[in-house]
Amino acid sequence: MKLPLEFTENMKALLGADYEAYLASFAEGRFYGLRVNGLKADPQEMREKGIFPLTPVPWCVEGFYYGEGERPAKHPYYHAGLYYLQEPSAMSPAAVLPIEKGDIVLDICAAPGGKATQLASKLKGTGLLVANDISAGRAKALLKNIEMAGIRNAIVMSETPEHLAERLPAFFDKILVDAPCSGEGMFRKEPDMVKSWNKEMLEFCREEQKHILEACASMLKAGGLLLYSTCTFSTEENEKSIGDFLEKHPEFSLVPIEKAHGFQAGIAPYEGCARLYPHKLRGEGHFLALLQKTAGAETKPIPMEDSSWEKEMEPFHAFAAEVLKEMPDGRYKIYGDGLYLLPEGTPKLEKLRVLRTGWLLGTLKKDRFEPSQAFAMGLKREEVKCAVDFSLEDRRVIRYLKGETVEMGESKENGWVLVCVDGFPLGWAKAQKGRLKNKYAVSWKWE
Repeated sequence: MKLPLEFTENMKALLGADYEAYLASFAEGRFYGLRVNGLKADPQEMREKGIFPLTPVPWCVEGFYYGEGERPAKHPYYHAGLYYLQEPSAMSPAAVLPIEKGDIVLDICAAPGGKATQLASKLKGTGLLVANDISAGRAKALLKNIEMAGIRNAIVMSETPEHLAERLPAFFDKILVDAPCSGEGMFRKEPDMVKSWNKEMLEFCREEQKHILEACASMLKAGGLLLYSTCTFSTEENEKSIGDFLEKHPEFSLVPIEKAHGFQAGIAPYEGCARLYPHKLRGEGHFLALLQKTAGAETKPIPMEDSSWEKEMEPFHAFAAEVLKEMPDGRYKIYGDGLYLLPEGTPKLEKLRVLRTGWLLGTLKKDRFEPSQAFAMGLKREEVKCAVDFSLEDRRVIRYLKGETVEMGESKENGWVLVCVDGFPLGWAKAQKGRLKNKYAVSWKWE
């Protein structure tokens, strides 16, 4: 691979005697990883299923390496949301950011959703996750991954950092900033990124990083934690970005990150940061800085979203009585013809670009309720009365995922049923006369 001359000179100065080892890492090839979704499956149990060989990623308890020849995206468990395909080093930011039950968390550059789904897994269904991406197109991919993971307590948005900061001052306990960057750490994984590397791009990223961090400073509560990460080696985008921020914000301090599993210290005087190099561990390049806000100004309380209990919800009650063992707890809200279950602590979000506020249960028609794909993915088999559960080896699983009508076999169910594989939900179907009329989301169909 031909690397830009200016980049190689920078890396020689940065790595010194380690530069040749870094160059040699390009010959090793990239590493492939997946992260088990803790909301649906236990990581060790998933490994023991043996669907393909898995080796633990040391810095992420849910993370595993898999072989280059495997195709985990072409497996029913992937479509059941049991795991997310993620480069191993990219698992480190959400792994390092301490998340506690009940936290209100922001992932401000969240698409396509790897880190957001990891944060949601750590919340264990409690608190609130706001997953935002300024790109409307990328936010759609983010939304699908949030829904596939079965996350009930997320708000998905496509807003600018400035607008979020205006509306949500001192609102979050934890913030993850996976900042746009020049991508030097991904050159081995994505060689095409080398072609777009130049000084102008670096300067553009520096400005973006600056204004994103500035917006996040005001959104974090006093005592809260912010994890800043990039996938680049550039000191300009890493330690200098952090240094400039700390100089402007004395209310923040650097929290040292443990140097284990091959993590290296940041460049002085920011040794508390962590650098991940491909010649030091089995993954690509990354940078991590953990900051704590030690003080903050008093702010006015943020208005919370209220509930809806309109007469229009009656079709949902009829559906729930037929299909569910009990109504999900929480506050219900109707937006347009969509029925949502709101996460605890959902703020009013008028005039913000919101793709999803909480768990979309389905659509309210004039005289009926149509359950959503997101509703199916967020349920557990034991929460429904009516389900058809296929084994992994059953050919009907793939046929269902392709959108086909399938035979029910011995099941005598009629009406709405939750279709599962080995007890894990895949989507909805309408059972009638021994057949399943497929209601799997059209845009999700197996290709």
